[in-house]
Amino acid sequence: MRNDDGRPQSTHEEYLAMDFSNDPGESLPGLALDRRQFLQLVGGGILVAISTQYLEAVPQREGGRGPRHPLPEDFNAFLRIGEDGRVTGYTGKIEMGQGVITSLPQMLADELDVPLESVDMVMGDTDLCPWDMGTFGSMTTRFFGPPFRAAAAEAKAVLVELAAEKLQVPKDRLRTKAGIVYEEAGEKRVTYAELAKGQKILRHVKGANPEEPSQFTLIGKPTLRRDAVEKVTGKAKFAGDIREPGLLHARLLRPPAHGAKLTHVDVSAAREIPGVQVIQEGDLVAVLYEVPDVAEQALGSIKAQYDRTESNVDDKTIFDHLLKVAPQGQTVAEGGNLAEGEKAARQVVDQTYLNSYVSHAPIETHTALAKVEGSKVTVWASTQTPFPLKEAAASLLGLPAQNVHVIPSFVGGGFGGKSNNQQALEAVRLAKLVGKPVQVMWTRAEEFFYDTFRPAAVVKIKAGVTDAGLISFWDYGVYFAGERGSQQFYNVPHHRTVAYSSGWDGGPGAHPFATGPWRAPANNTNTFARESHIDALAAKAGVDPVEFRMRNLKDERMRRVLQAAADKFGWTPAKAPSGRGYGVACGIDAGTYVAHIAEVTVDKETGHVRVKRVVCAQDMGLCINPEGAKLQMEGCITMGLGYALTEEVQFQGGEIRNRNFDSYELPRFSWVPEIETVIIDAKNSPAQGGGEPAIICMGGLLANAVFDATGARLLQLPMTPERVKAGMPRS
Repeated sequence: MRNDDGRPQSTHEEYLAMDFSNDPGESLPGLALDRRQFLQLVGGGILVAISTQYLEAVPQREGGRGPRHPLPEDFNAFLRIGEDGRVTGYTGKIEMGQGVITSLPQMLADELDVPLESVDMVMGDTDLCPWDMGTFGSMTTRFFGPPFRAAAAEAKAVLVELAAEKLQVPKDRLRTKAGIVYEEAGEKRVTYAELAKGQKILRHVKGANPEEPSQFTLIGKPTLRRDAVEKVTGKAKFAGDIREPGLLHARLLRPPAHGAKLTHVDVSAAREIPGVQVIQEGDLVAVLYEVPDVAEQALGSIKAQYDRTESNVDDKTIFDHLLKVAPQGQTVAEGGNLAEGEKAARQVVDQTYLNSYVSHAPIETHTALAKVEGSKVTVWASTQTPFPLKEAAASLLGLPAQNVHVIPSFVGGGFGGKSNNQQALEAVRLAKLVGKPVQVMWTRAEEFFYDTFRPAAVVKIKAGVTDAGLISFWDYGVYFAGERGSQQFYNVPHHRTVAYSSGWDGGPGAHPFATGPWRAPANNTNTFARESHIDALAAKAGVDPVEFRMRNLKDERMRRVLQAAADKFGWTPAKAPSGRGYGVACGIDAGTYVAHIAEVTVDKETGHVRVKRVVCAQDMGLCINPEGAKLQMEGCITMGLGYALTEEVQFQGGEIRNRNFDSYELPRFSWVPEIETVIIDAKNSPAQGGGEPAIICMGGLLANAVFDATGARLLQLPMTPERVKAGMPRS
């Protein structure tokens, strides 16, 4: 293996225990800096690097495709113990509300035996942190957590070695506590700061063993978010809060619809406004000024004409369109014989489920600031993917990637939507053209227009149940959502699951605008369809919905989670529709098992649904921070109210009709039900994802609750009052 300049890469052994005081500066794989530059930036101390061999698996892109980028040949994470005794973790992951800014330090503090307040995190900085494909898929804790803990265990082993030498005490007689190495049966002791003082040691993880659950002191303990005070007091810095001397605010000319081509533009009026800079370069037309209001005024003075392509596809005809253009399906799960299963069925349910386009609708719109100084570029961005942004910006300007430095800020809501970085590339392009720092902050209308929506999708299910209330066959086809969450976990002897399109983009001609990942991509759609259909089978069989699921479940984890939810809710068996407004749904996402039970009321005159109570039980393996997990569960449930009841993108061809929250309705505080959470104690199992699983059941959960309340089986999300009222049985 060789570096770009042809020199052989150093092996792990060559890195061990090196003194870098006279180091010529060999490049660190995955970093723009060499070792010497890195140590100059972070200071002295003890640095531990994690090799990619310690990753449990190479994360895949959602939708079944391979990694977005090959992982670095060597390093995947860093941990530093400074000369002041403070611990710093370096990760390519970012904080966007999921709480890893708290749970990752918990891991380090626990493994290193230091106070939590002595641990700092550097997240997503492309000059200081190792390469990372991005923060999505609930993968930070699952994939990054184990090697991060291993680095801490290695660092502690190094500290004990140094202490043994300094104290002249055998290693097996030394213990660690509160940042101190001490002799177990003696008075000798030395602090981590004293051991790191004057050191420049770089070590690799060589197989150090992290703590067992019985040894945990911080992992598994509820811990308040360490960024909470910053955020509630307004001190937290988001991309829109960053300022640089000479900063210009940019407003860009946008087309009226996707696919519209600019045919004529008149910018003369904008040029007459004092101090306004006007940029015209190819498809880019922008105005810039020192304050955003004047830039907005200048943009409004531009006259433009577009050639628009007519389309008959809209939010009502999209489903027929998708079925017409669907590619050949790929079987993702299969077993038994469907014909035999259908013969064994006493009752058969054949339904089609529809899912509309949904926006990410983050409170913070896409924002970035770019500064170009000669051949060096610095970008402050609201992004889930700082390293792909670094590469894209370098490619845009024709620069080496190491010339671009991306500094992520706090992200005010991502949900998968802040992965493409269009606003940041616009800022980079403009900063290069005007020679000054440029900030691009999308308006709410731009956010809706350029959002990569959760794709509209169709799911067709035909399934049957026997006289004994057992599912005999299951024939499942999902169109354009993707396969995540489609595989059946109920015990079905004869089954087939087919995905038509492998992911959210669908391919050419499928969608009239861009689509992309939306919190737990595909799984919301698949769980809505599956759990609605399971309920329909239970109703046909005349069996209580919880009992029907238990009868058809052999998976002990799912049975345990469902039972925990039923116990917490106080479930009493009844055949649906019972008039009580109770609903149940189960699902698996990111390795986490979830079960929800809800209570709703439905106004039969208006069709309005009010969710009164939701219980969610979750088995996520080792739970690092139960308080953070609870917040994520509550957030998922609240966000899920939106896609289940009101959120729907309205469009005609490439024209997006929703430009603000007056026509695109998000959940409100007044909607939030009583939420109760149960986290199953599974500390001896590997940690799983927590940022997405609890959202996947909300569509099916509320559809089943509405059916129980009214007898109306809703087959399309969102379940607007009009659809609920129209679906009610005629008296």
